[in-house]
Amino acid sequence: MSLTSCPPRRCSVSLRPSDTYQVPEETARVARAIYPDGNLVMQVYDELAMLFDDHDFADLFPIQGQPAESPARLALVTLLQFMEGLTDRQAADAVRTRIDWKYLLCMELTDSGFHHTVLSEFRTRLLTHEAERRLFETVLDCARSHGLLNAGGRQRSDSTHVLSAVHAMTRVEGVTETLRHALNTLATAAPEWLRAHTTSDWVDRYGPRASAYRLPKGEAKRRAWVDRTGIDGMALLNAVYAESAPPELQRLHAVETLRQVWVQNFMLTEGKLSWRENDNIPPSTRYIGSPYDTDARYATKRTTAWTGYKVHLTETYEEERPNLITNVETTTATVPDDAVTACIHASLAERGLLPDKHVADTGYVNSKLLVASEATYGVELIGPTRSDNRWQAKEGSGFSAHDFVVDWESQQAICPSGKPNASWAPALDRVGNAVVKIKFATTDCRVCASRTKCTRSKIPRRTITLRPQAQHEALQANRQRERTERFAEEYARRAGVEGTIAQGVRSCRMRRSRYRGMSKTHLQHLMTATAMNVVRMLRWLAGESKAETPVSAFARLYPLAA
Repeated sequence: MSLTSCPPRRCSVSLRPSDTYQVPEETARVARAIYPDGNLVMQVYDELAMLFDDHDFADLFPIQGQPAESPARLALVTLLQFMEGLTDRQAADAVRTRIDWKYLLCMELTDSGFHHTVLSEFRTRLLTHEAERRLFETVLDCARSHGLLNAGGRQRSDSTHVLSAVHAMTRVEGVTETLRHALNTLATAAPEWLRAHTTSDWVDRYGPRASAYRLPKGEAKRRAWVDRTGIDGMALLNAVYAESAPPELQRLHAVETLRQVWVQNFMLTEGKLSWRENDNIPPSTRYIGSPYDTDARYATKRTTAWTGYKVHLTETYEEERPNLITNVETTTATVPDDAVTACIHASLAERGLLPDKHVADTGYVNSKLLVASEATYGVELIGPTRSDNRWQAKEGSGFSAHDFVVDWESQQAICPSGKPNASWAPALDRVGNAVVKIKFATTDCRVCASRTKCTRSKIPRRTITLRPQAQHEALQANRQRERTERFAEEYARRAGVEGTIAQGVRSCRMRRSRYRGMSKTHLQHLMTATAMNVVRMLRWLAGESKAETPVSAFARLYPLAA
């Protein structure tokens, strides 16, 4: 390796793969003198060899061009970068100065390494070729070859929030900064065209970064500012989309973001542009809060509110093997957990890693998933379902749907008082799920002695809503199973994945995105999981036992209470 004088992003590079990597004799001698017993970085080579191979990345490079840095080495540097929480500059410096890194990378002591931007280029190359999972999968394949991972067994999942790498902004700040971002982008792409369609007073308004302290104070002045910004933004959009404008300007991401943000925040009424009130903007699932990360979304969960993403980790948990992360999913912050369960199973099935049992919390479990997991993948989904929130079930003194005897074949339901249903009709609930609505006769309900336990409606008629047969039966069976000691024991093991998330947060800063955009954030999460897996594999191969829940010195004085 050598420092390149050519800016990496401007060079066309091609791969010249190396078939063998061995630690140079002098590098090995010095490293062993400093670390007689080795350290974690050196153990990667000693236990797992080079881990990555140049040929594994051959499809990412063109045939012709300047010789590229070894992708196998770049993959290892990226791995170490996430193991130690380093920036690109820090990682490039470590390649030049760290003896243990040179040992793992099979480099001469005098090798000066590479420019730090090569790491960014390597990540971009992975994303461009949709190869972001390659390092993660390579490590899992290594785990298989060492007998540390196979299909079947038990796995568990959980998620946590991830903050995007942008400032949270108010709506006024957001639209102002969106226009400013579009102007800066156009100033680079078409400076003369932009000069012809703006005036110098725009610099005063949109030159500095938008922030609350420099925006006008007071409702009237703030509204006037918004109106002026809206008019300016609309004027810019009209100019960009005019027939005389260069067509490539419309394809700029910043311009498209400006268009979407203006649609979301302004409306045209009889030719007049006006600001949308808060109750007339899109839901957070679609609302763009920052022009710098248009994938990030605002969400709340109990007392936590954030703008960004969610990461879902799935890991094995077997007594005779290390706990390894087998799947990583990154979603926007507004995606519910139960929308990810099927994605997890599909990904594991594609890679031959489906478990026999999959343990997850309530967010990942519903009646449809209980049926589909078993029928489609042969996976037993274990977790509590959401409780029945109808008053009959919550108070425990009424007749819930569970108290009705249902004959699906004859489409008949018998109420606790022995009366049959009057109608049976397939329907859709408010979110589009298939249900069955079963109604009982008003004449029966009006004179029923148990009516107060059944309905409080002004119209004395009970209606029950059930899922389709397979889902209903799976739901009822799961609720019965939740009351057993066996379920409690199995579900208690789910808590271990929370420790995995805590490790990712503490050691790898997983809860804060390094980069902008969901694809880059997902790559970060994959690399975080890869780094954690390598560390766990090395510790297991070194004979270390799994970490146990820490107990304080005071708690150890009372072991029974602890």
